Amino acid sequence: MFASVIGAATASRWAVRPLVLALGAACALAAPSLGAQTSTGVPPGPTPNTPIGAQTGTVFDRNLADTVVTATRAPIGADAVVSDITVIRRERIEAAGVRTLAELLAREAGLQMSANGGPGTVSSVFIRGTEARHTLLLIDGVPYGSATVGTPVWDTLPLDAIERIEVLKGPASSLYGSEAVGGVVQVFTRRGGAAAPTYATLGLGSVGRAQVGVGTGGGDHALGWALGAGKRRESGLSATNPRVPFGNHNPDRDAYEQSSLHGAAHAQLHADWRAQASLLLTDGVSHYDDGPGNRDTRSAVRSMLAQATLNGRLATDWLTQLKLGQSRDTTNTLVANFPGAFTTSQTILGWQNTVATGAGTVVAGLEHRLQEVDSSTTRFVVQRRHINAAYLGLNGQSGDWTWQASARHDRNSQFGSASTGGLGLGYALSPQWRLQASHGTSFVAPSFNQLYFPNFGNPALQPERGRNSEVGVVFKQQAHELKLLRFEQRIRGYITNTTTPTNIPRSEIDGWTLAYSGSGGNWAWRASADSLDPRNALNNRLLPRRAKTQLNAAVDHAVGAWRYGASLLHVGDRFDDTNNTRRLAAFTTVDLSASVQLAPEWRLQMALANLTDRIYETAWGYNQPRRSVWLQLRWQPSAANRSPT
Repeated sequence: MFASVIGAATASRWAVRPLVLALGAACALAAPSLGAQTSTGVPPGPTPNTPIGAQTGTVFDRNLADTVVTATRAPIGADAVVSDITVIRRERIEAAGVRTLAELLAREAGLQMSANGGPGTVSSVFIRGTEARHTLLLIDGVPYGSATVGTPVWDTLPLDAIERIEVLKGPASSLYGSEAVGGVVQVFTRRGGAAAPTYATLGLGSVGRAQVGVGTGGGDHALGWALGAGKRRESGLSATNPRVPFGNHNPDRDAYEQSSLHGAAHAQLHADWRAQASLLLTDGVSHYDDGPGNRDTRSAVRSMLAQATLNGRLATDWLTQLKLGQSRDTTNTLVANFPGAFTTSQTILGWQNTVATGAGTVVAGLEHRLQEVDSSTTRFVVQRRHINAAYLGLNGQSGDWTWQASARHDRNSQFGSASTGGLGLGYALSPQWRLQASHGTSFVAPSFNQLYFPNFGNPALQPERGRNSEVGVVFKQQAHELKLLRFEQRIRGYITNTTTPTNIPRSEIDGWTLAYSGSGGNWAWRASADSLDPRNALNNRLLPRRAKTQLNAAVDHAVGAWRYGASLLHVGDRFDDTNNTRRLAAFTTVDLSASVQLAPEWRLQMALANLTDRIYETAWGYNQPRRSVWLQLRWQPSAANRSPT
């Protein structure tokens, strides 16, 4: 439909040599005019003699309320972003009282989730109706997911380690490569320095839920650090009910426990050079069901993420960044019918340059990514693959026009080359109203399980390739924002979720999102409505576990030392299987929250989830939490009252 209008301006393929040459040329040719234009509406480069890391609006400041990074791979004012992006800050994470990152994201416009039981089990997040494997999860810029399954690892990430989350909706392969078909979720962990809080928390709740956490940090702009640790346990409910497939039901309780450690440090090496590093470690045991009997089925689940970044300035408006990072995900079955031990890792080495020019901010980089699989119980014919990539982006604003353009070329050691691109335009009808439109291409390589898992994999699978178009209108005035978006996604060579995965001609996903947020006085509120039509174009059946309708609403109110909140989530009915024979019933849940500042250093937080005690499923035969209570006492000497978000 409107894809042809916008898509005509976006080339479908780029050769790698011109892109690499353009990368160098953009940086070299822009140098003479650095600093000559600051009216483009994008954050300019650092001014001379301002230390890296101290400059407001640079690539090194991740916590500016009006600045986002994920939409363009460089800091940009939220008002200058053509993409649909959501920011979740620390205050909202604490107030939500949820157990997992997936549960938190399901309360946002355009996102749905499913879970095979409680914490520690497999969860999926669907952005705008795309597959779970179509979402890229980054933690401090490093991919965090399973190379065997090909999906992000949502449930091992402790919420206490998170400072801020950015959710980019829509294709982002032209910036981030494979997996970013539906969008990108980027988590920024806590960082050190004078602002790093010292805190201790103790939480107790229903179904034996208990959690403790401690953290501290210190230093200044020149040298800073942060360190935190946590322990959580939940007796849980039975992960399954008698409807679960393959006779896996066991009525016993399925517990989960986890220990975690997270840390960060930075050092100002020179006025123009700054080093940063972060570390995240988790170690847990997840209990689950694999059939009747007295056996307590469980797996050890461990994860690790480490990254180091060197940021510097090569010229007045030319910033450069070197990043080395690795994430590792390990599952070792301790007791089960089918033992298994799997370790997957993803290592990334990147070089990125951000240059301010007269046409806007140029972002150009090179990236190497290594994915590896190691298993003592399952033989994979291929156990590693390399992806080398080059990308180039331009983001700017002049007068009433805003633009974003990006291109990327990936060379995969298994599948050869793939080129993707994206173009977005925005036009301000008035200071409050803006029209925007974008078109982008994407691709995703099959996972190691889809290719090589014994009696399941299909080595003949080819990467999926997608095209997405979006148009919308946005209204912004002071604390109010209203947006209406229409999107169309076409994925060619769509990989089926069947016993033997195959490529089918394509899937088609059409949808609308209407979202509003605002605040006034001591009140804050947000609401959204999603209408979705995700289909297999071969047989016109709906894609599994995605509702055609989802509604979200939340309101927060502050009165003196007290803050109150209420939220509602309605998810329409959907099918659990590709044949559309197992229908999951629609459900509505209501959550309440309250917190009180007992003293300057003490705060009590309370949450009542699933107020009406609704029985529902997000995956066939897997139970979801009933009504539950959560109480958490927080000690934080440097904490100050914050208004609701």
